[in-house]
Amino acid sequence: MSSDLAPRSSTAPAVADDDNRYKAVQAKLDKLGKAMDDAGLELEALQRSMQKNGNDAGDMAQDIAHADLDPKFVALTHNVETALVGAAREVRKLCDTAQETTSLTHQTRRTHAKLYGALDDIRSNRREKTPKPGFFNR
Repeated sequence: MSSDLAPRSSTAPAVADDDNRYKAVQAKLDKLGKAMDDAGLELEALQRSMQKNGNDAGDMAQDIAHADLDPKFVALTHNVETALVGAAREVRKLCDTAQETTSLTHQTRRTHAKLYGALDDIRSNRREKTPKPGFFNR
């Protein structure tokens, strides 16, 4: 049985700050989406590994039983199998949640672009300065 719990990527989500300009929000959503994609892939790999290790532990418990070792070792090895398979099931749920979050992040980025992209183009290509958001609400 082997396990590699070290993260495989160094993608860190965007820093949450108060920069709410269109391009900054788009960049943050893009970076978050990519980080969630990476996390989902790593969770899938972890889930497969845990499931395989659980299956291996089950096979090992049978081998121990056939070798006529003390029954307590068979029981302990079955407990390891049960724990790994249960943990793999929970990692699968976490992976599903990560994939849903990834999908929602990409959807949010597209919606944000649809709602504010044209306005940003107008503001960005204008020679005159435009008022800051909220200026007219005073």
